[in-house]
Amino acid sequence: MSDSNSSPAAPAAIKVDVWSDIACPWCFIGKRKFEAGAAGFDGQVEVEYHSFELSPDTPVDFEGNEAEFLATHKGLSVEQAQGMLDNVGGIARSVGLAYDFDAMHHTNTVKAHQLIHYAKARGAQLDMNERLLAAYFEQGRHLGRTEVLADIAAEAGFDRDDVVRSLEADEYLADVRADQAQAQAFGINGVPFFVFEGKYGVSGAQDPATFRQVLDTVAAEKAGLSSVEVAQ
Repeated sequence: MSDSNSSPAAPAAIKVDVWSDIACPWCFIGKRKFEAGAAGFDGQVEVEYHSFELSPDTPVDFEGNEAEFLATHKGLSVEQAQGMLDNVGGIARSVGLAYDFDAMHHTNTVKAHQLIHYAKARGAQLDMNERLLAAYFEQGRHLGRTEVLADIAAEAGFDRDDVVRSLEADEYLADVRADQAQAQAFGINGVPFFVFEGKYGVSGAQDPATFRQVLDTVAAEKAGLSSVEVAQ
């Protein structure tokens, strides 16, 4: 028999799995929009990030700026690519981000993803994901280089030497590949991609209201309410 004075158990947190890439400008924008939507949600949300490489064949040291990479990758002129970056930069500013495409080092992100898994194993995945996105898009740091990643990890309180050891040994490469395999199984071919409770998928940097609506819907389902009851 339960204690009559005990409070009812709090609703379980809604699990949200997010596939993203450190080099994806929409992923940082989508992160901010999701956070805004979740902030207005009356419940708990548990977020877990998963690895996705948009351009796994990108070299560690790409010779050229971001506009030149985008032009090559998308088959555009450099002028068209720069226009796209200017547009994305404006959207980033609208959610409080200061993208610096001129300072950006376009690079292979597999080591950065391994560092996120390193942090995840130590309970600090969300913080590391945020640090790496900011380092890439706002601070112009070269995230393809182990020494730079180790510096960022040390700033987050990790043992720098151990991070170097882990990255050089590809300790978490299998975890990165497992995330990518799961994305393929789900049919995910672009990021950011948000999966709510393992069954509702939302693609792209949607408006905060969209994320809030999905959270409300999933919470109602978990509570056994109908859509009519939710609307009242």
